[in-house]
Amino acid sequence: MISFDNISHSYETEKIISNVSFNVQHNEVVSLLGPSGCGKTTLLRLAAGLETPDAGFIKLNEEIISSPGFVLPPEERGVGLVFQSYALFPHLTVKQNILFGLNGKTSESAKIITDLMRELDIEELSDKYPHELSGGQQQRVALARALAPNPPIILLDEPFSGLDSRLRERVRDQMLHILRNTETSALMVTHDAEEAMFMSDKIIVLNEGKEIQQGRPIDLYCRPKNRFVAEFFGEVNHIPGTVKNKKIETVFGTYEANNYAEGTRVQIVVRHEALNLSLKSQGATASVVETHLLGKNSLVHLSVSAGSAELHLHARIPGLSWFEIGENVFVEIDPEQVFIFPE
Repeated sequence: MISFDNISHSYETEKIISNVSFNVQHNEVVSLLGPSGCGKTTLLRLAAGLETPDAGFIKLNEEIISSPGFVLPPEERGVGLVFQSYALFPHLTVKQNILFGLNGKTSESAKIITDLMRELDIEELSDKYPHELSGGQQQRVALARALAPNPPIILLDEPFSGLDSRLRERVRDQMLHILRNTETSALMVTHDAEEAMFMSDKIIVLNEGKEIQQGRPIDLYCRPKNRFVAEFFGEVNHIPGTVKNKKIETVFGTYEANNYAEGTRVQIVVRHEALNLSLKSQGATASVVETHLLGKNSLVHLSVSAGSAELHLHARIPGLSWFEIGENVFVEIDPEQVFIFPE
């Protein structure tokens, strides 16, 4: 549907995007994921035609829509756009806002509007004005307005950031359902890794204007390219180690050094949920420092002796923790969630 080929962009003298390339296929949801200031929204603005690239080009259905010497106007691109602020017209009702992008109020348009409003649970808001709506309702109206013209692709700029956690889960589930039903492609900006994994067929991880890694959610979560990617997809523990005789010896066992040279200092990155705790098992011994119930799971703080040093680790376990503070537990680590990177 849309492709970015070696796109670079600067604001005055500051380089914001540097040689970024990726594609969004038909009926595919792709997320741009990264910390604030990494260039996510700039890429979305380039796709919308609100910015001009310094280098590279953007194609929509194999036709160039942006290059250093040419930018097809936003209104001629036929893409939907949902801003972070929703940008609803305050003087128009909900139904008028949604109809705005359609040419004429034909019976077909009326059916599209009715179906969209029913799907998004905003039928009863038809005659209300934006200031009379909650943030979640405004978000759904903005989405309906963007989808009404049946665009081939929709651009979403952190569409759920203003919603509380419970409403966010419900609305993004509705959005994904509608995108699948209408076979609409989507390019979404987010800084929330869980949200990107839930919504996306493919994720582009960015940092400082550069693509760090791209792939399916499972690829990025299970096979991160470096520490930055591993840490962005959830909280992790760090266990230091040194390569000796092609092995890395730790209190939790021995790991293969892969291609690291003898004497290389490494960081073993372990996700919180990779630590399995038991009172009747084998493994390294740890002392429980404190526990926190977080709803669906508990976070257990652990102290582990590693020679002359003490490691402070976190384990995330399902449900309520029955471990007592000061109690000794056995710790085993799931090897599938262990990643080794140079220090």
